[in-house]
Amino acid sequence: MKDLSELQSQIESLKAEIREHAEKAANSKGLYELKKSFLDSKQGKLSALMKEMAQVPAEQKANFGKAVNEAKQWALGFFEDIDSKLKEKEMKLRYESEKIDISMPAKMQKKGNLHPITTVRNQLIDIFAGMGFSVYEGSEIENDYYNFTALNTPQDHPARDMQDTFYLSPEFLLRTQTSSGQIHVMENTKPPIKILSPGKVFRSDDDATHSPMFTQMEGLVVDEGITLSDLKGSLDTFVKKVFGDETTTRLRPSYFPFTEPSVEVDVSCFECGGKGCRLCKGTGWIEILGAGVVNKKVLENCGIDSSKYSGFAFGLGIERIAMLKYGINNIKMLFESDLRVLDQIDD
Repeated sequence: MKDLSELQSQIESLKAEIREHAEKAANSKGLYELKKSFLDSKQGKLSALMKEMAQVPAEQKANFGKAVNEAKQWALGFFEDIDSKLKEKEMKLRYESEKIDISMPAKMQKKGNLHPITTVRNQLIDIFAGMGFSVYEGSEIENDYYNFTALNTPQDHPARDMQDTFYLSPEFLLRTQTSSGQIHVMENTKPPIKILSPGKVFRSDDDATHSPMFTQMEGLVVDEGITLSDLKGSLDTFVKKVFGDETTTRLRPSYFPFTEPSVEVDVSCFECGGKGCRLCKGTGWIEILGAGVVNKKVLENCGIDSSKYSGFAFGLGIERIAMLKYGINNIKMLFESDLRVLDQIDD
């Protein structure tokens, strides 16, 4: 049997233990674990005293229970007081670590830009959209018919050779031009047609001005009475928007299987105003794209009456426009994402 004097001795011993360990608590989390070890309803040392009630004489049980409850109340108050002090200390340390010296100079954050190719692509789409063009983006994997045959490309044309084209199988290939998208549109849309077809194209070519993968943009207009003059008017508007109001175009005869007549389009040098400089190689002109009147065979391949409708088409390399616009002399700079190059371009 236990009496109250033994209980009081145990309680004082536990209080001393609580004080000793509480002084060593490094933070509020550690104090919480200590509190749990004494006051937990199942395993706490103070709570366990109530289990000894059976060994206490009947006349002392009430006083025994009162003494245990008073000890628990003391412990709760003691832990709350210590916990409050620890949390206040922790908060001060946190404020100290997060303190900002407003007298220090600010850290400069670099502003991000769109990639030059994306910027030029968006500019071109905006320009031609202003002239009524809509956008069609085809698949990068095409079959031979849409990439070559429907565009009136002869079977023995060099562009079909394996050293120029990336074939995936005898029938399928990585498109070499976005002109294939024009065929899809003309097959499924009745004139009038006015579309842009931008996207990645692939050719087995690699030097300072060419890449195995580059971005092309084709334009196509089909309607009644379309002539080469309509093409020149559209391109004049385009080059003035991109290179400046003083820029003009010049058409030179050329050959493409899918247009007849075909032309190479030059722009007056926007660097020297046509006087002759390093950029235009002294000629006053810079070649930028190929174009022409849509070949009647191409229209007929798509089920369009060539006696009623005519059209013009043009194709340009977006990398070519970007290199001229931003003074970049090697196409690889556009693919390396060198910040020293990109930081100079903020359009």
